[in-house]
Amino acid sequence: MKAKARARTSEDAFARRLLDWHDRHGRKDLPWQHPRTPYRVWLSEVMLQQTQVSTVIAYFQRFVTALPTLTALAKASEDQVLALWSGLGYYSRARNLHRAAQICVERHDGQLPADLEQLAALPGIGRSTAGAILAQAFDQAQPILDGNVRRVLARWHGIVGWPGAAAVQRRLWQLAQTHVPNTRAADYTQAIMDLGAMVCTRLRPRCAQCPLATDCVAFREQRTHELPQARPARSKPVRSTVLLIARDAQGRFLLERRPPSGIWARLWSLPEADDADAAQRLLHQRFHANIHSHTLLPSFRHSFTHYHLQITPLLCEVASGKHVADDGDHAWCSPMRFAQLGLPAPVRALLASLESST
Repeated sequence: MKAKARARTSEDAFARRLLDWHDRHGRKDLPWQHPRTPYRVWLSEVMLQQTQVSTVIAYFQRFVTALPTLTALAKASEDQVLALWSGLGYYSRARNLHRAAQICVERHDGQLPADLEQLAALPGIGRSTAGAILAQAFDQAQPILDGNVRRVLARWHGIVGWPGAAAVQRRLWQLAQTHVPNTRAADYTQAIMDLGAMVCTRLRPRCAQCPLATDCVAFREQRTHELPQARPARSKPVRSTVLLIARDAQGRFLLERRPPSGIWARLWSLPEADDADAAQRLLHQRFHANIHSHTLLPSFRHSFTHYHLQITPLLCEVASGKHVADDGDHAWCSPMRFAQLGLPAPVRALLASLESST
């Protein structure tokens, strides 16, 4: 009984010390905090999935300038949304964001629902993202469990095991719930995310500046380097592809829209083939283009979550770019149009390098 009472006191102190630290050191001038509307909070939380704040800020500002409201996002074309997202990666986030906005217009009077179950039912909004939106936009006492929070909780409580494992994750959710204060939920949520990002970092944590260090298990036992435990190692397979860069006499490039599933889904990209010969046959037989010359460019590797993609670009100069499949998913595009299209980052960089070399 005494142990339980002491734990509850400690947990109350956990939130109190975090809020005191936030008042002095927390981030209070992020662009989505002024004004902190549900739409802006939602957009920022989705962008911050798998991406650091320093990277997100410019994308967020560009996005809300073009699409300042949920209704504007719902009405936008998929190409516009993907173009605004281009370079952030994990493009399913943008497609889910777009579809969720349309659902909100259809079912929720153009507003994000302030209910956990309804919010988590929207595409791309999981339990943690829903909690972050409700806490920061509606000041509801909801827990979150993003990467920064997992790290803080695992170290402070001394939780052993990979946080992605089901049992460990359940335990971390329980702890996250116990720490959320009944008041100042928005500030607390920002505080624990900031602590993980700014102080309790993955490498070289600044424990001397941490408001929680006095009773942190990992700090006391000198285990900050091993908690939280890393995901069990696994090797990524390597896949290979040839990207066909067909350029016509007018300097336009042949682009195709990717399928609705798989990597870079629904983005505009370069046609792919298994090898250089297959790429040239594709260009000649499918698009009826006469090839003047072809050059294999240096290959490079692009890594995804589950595998590496070894990319070999094949540059083909063609006589004519008029013949494309009449299905809306192929087009000859001038470089001036690239900014209006959602292009995968490595494809955009590859095309930009060709432009700079001409």
